[in-house]
Formats: sequence, C-alpha cells, structure tokens
Amino acid sequence: MRAWQRPDIPTLPGRSAAPRIHDTASGRQVEAGEADAARLYVCGITPYDATHLGHAATYLAFDTLQRVWRDAGLTVHYAQNVTDVDDPLLERAAATGVDWRALADEQVELFRADMEALSIIPPDHYVAVTEVIDEIAAAVCALWDAGTAYAVDAPDALEGADGIRGSDIYFDITAAAESSPWRIGDESNLDRESMLALFAERGGDPDRPGKRDPLDPLLWRAARAGEPAWESRVGAGRPGWHIECSVIALTELGTDFAVQGGGSDLIFPHHDMSAGHAAALSGHPLAEVYSHAGMVAYDGQKRSKSLGNLVLVSRLRAGGTDPRAIRLALLAQHYRADWEWTDAQLVEAEDRLARWSDAFHADPSPEGHDSTDVLAALRTALTDDLDTPRALAVTDAAASAGVTDPAMLRDAVDALLGIRL
Repeated sequence: MRAWQRPDIPTLPGRSAAPRIHDTASGRQVEAGEADAARLYVCGITPYDATHLGHAATYLAFDTLQRVWRDAGLTVHYAQNVTDVDDPLLERAAATGVDWRALADEQVELFRADMEALSIIPPDHYVAVTEVIDEIAAAVCALWDAGTAYAVDAPDALEGADGIRGSDIYFDITAAAESSPWRIGDESNLDRESMLALFAERGGDPDRPGKRDPLDPLLWRAARAGEPAWESRVGAGRPGWHIECSVIALTELGTDFAVQGGGSDLIFPHHDMSAGHAAALSGHPLAEVYSHAGMVAYDGQKRSKSLGNLVLVSRLRAGGTDPRAIRLALLAQHYRADWEWTDAQLVEAEDRLARWSDAFHADPSPEGHDSTDVLAALRTALTDDLDTPRALAVTDAAASAGVTDPAMLRDAVDALLGIRL
C-alpha cells in the first residue's frame, strides 16, 4: 500500500545525541536506537473515522522521534499497519450502508492527506492487513503447530466445503509463557484484575465459553455469514486484532527492533498480546522499547466516536486552519501527557506561528541569541524524552530576542519540529 509524500527535511550543522525516551515496560527513560540505525513500528488506524486529534498527536510524537534520530545520523526503518478489516470497520460499514472496502479506502485516503498536510514522515512500509492475509494465516498455523493455539467452538460459524463448521482459534497465553521469553504483563505491568477489565473494554472476550484462560486473545475468527473471509489451513476466516501487527512487524523489521509505539490505549491488551504472539513465533522479544502517547480529551470528556466529540484534522483544515498551527498546538503538549483540546490552544498556536515567521525572516541580530546555542538547546530538549514544550519555549525566547542566523533557525524549526516558516 502506498503511504504519502515525504516532506523535505533540511540538514542541520552538527549532530544531535541519540534520544532517550520513556519505556512503558521498564518505567524508565532509556536510550532508543541502534548503532547507526533505528527500527520503528507504530500501530496504524482502523480506517472508519480518520483522522482525529488523538491520531494526529500519536503520529506526531513518533514523527518527532524520527526527526531526532535522523538528526543524530541514524538511518530509520519505519513500518505501520492499516487494520482494514476488523469489527469496528465492518460495523460502521453496515450501519452506513457502505461497502467495507470502500469505507476503508475512503478513510485511508483521508488519513494520507491529513498526514501529508501535517508534515508527518511516512512509513517506509505501509501495510494493509488485507495485503498480508496469507502471511497472518501461516503464522496462526505455526502457533497451532507449536501448541500455542487452540480451537473454540463457534456455533454461528459457517460450514466449510467439507461440511465441517469452522472454529475460532485462540492464543494460549500459558503455553506461550512456557515456551518463549514473553509473559503476559511484561509490557503493561498490570495486575490480572486490571487486565481482565481492560480486555473486556478493548475488544476482548473474557467470558467466552471454551477458552482455556479468560485472557486468551483471538487469533483467527471463523467465517460468519455476511463477513469477509479468507481460506487457510485452520479454516476460512479472518485475522484477530493483535496477530496482524506481530506478523507485519516481524516481516518488515525483524525481532528486537528499537521502538514499538502507539497510543496509551494500546498498552493492554494490544501491545502485550502482539509482543506475545511475536515471541511465540520467533523466540525473541518483539521490541526493545515500548513507547506510548497520551490521550486527548475534548469538552471535559475522553474523545469518543460514540459521544460525537471527535475533533477531526480534516474538518479543521476544511475550515481554513493552517496545518502548521494544528501541529504547533499538538507540540505544545508533552507526548506522554493526557490533556484536553480547547479552541484557545489553536489560537495560541496561530499566534506562535505568526511570531516565529516574523522573527526568523527578520534580519540577523548581532545582539540576539546565538543561533548555534539555540540549536543546541533545541536538541537537548528533544533528546530528553521528546520534550517539545521545552523546545517551543526555547524557540519562543529566540524569536523574542532575535537571533544571529535566522536562516539556521528556520531550518532547525523545520527539521526538528516539522514547521516550515
């Protein structure tokens, strides 16, 4: 699947240090990246209502990480999935009377346009689940053969050509823990009671009869009437949620890659289970660092499609908002923080954009801030757990005082913060 147009990124004098970011699994700030390269996987959208500000904030966080890596001289290999077949998408398509493929295509195209407008660096590998069904089915078969998957009766499943009704296939978390370096909770650090509550809330089925453990996640859903299905050795059906990311990440990046990223709502069960699937398949940890962006609320409530309080990037853009101001409003919040969007933040971002544009297109100021020092301060802020609010404060001070080399600062703001002045 094609991604979107890559922004031009200026090359700056000198080099950044390698960034240190918060690792959810260990609870510590750790250096992220390998010797001269960095492999990154960020979970993509389920394309039925793209792109809200929560999406934008998450992808901007890992765009910032990429920019710091590249400024440090690292080669970045970035993969992202698109969950273009899943229950929420199928339910939205059925409710609106639209073919699920058409809905997915429409929303993915809208997402591409939003990401390009926001100057988000695209993934090198942008992979739709429907493009890798065979690989996912093969992975499910491998888990079955290894004894880490099992069948659960599905009375509403369709019969196959052999007249045998299909079964749902589940991941055995106990068997996986005995045969791989993974244990449930390694990434989330949650107790079992919390896991059960989140599992039920976020697409799991802890009360499903026939499961060996209530937390065992679905690997393969047997074909049902009116649902898309693909043939496999474990019967006709479609992938579960977590296995798709495991397979795409292993295929495109391999094991032990630098950072697995996403929103904090993915910590459990998605990232815990994806790591478990990958470890059971490969015998290795999936990633070295698990990094998560905070949640964005609106009008005092968590953003939610059901509440109808999503702020969509496309609607802001259609209303005439400069995408650079949207980006600046998001950068004003630390990526790991939970925060609330207000219209005032956008006004503040528009004012900041105007001030920066004026300041860094002005004549050099010999009495102003030394541009080399400002660049160093920007790098220091961003290598410290991607501290964009501090980076904005550094730039605000430089804009107020004037700088010795405005062109250098224009390039720095473009390369490190993604704002072209």
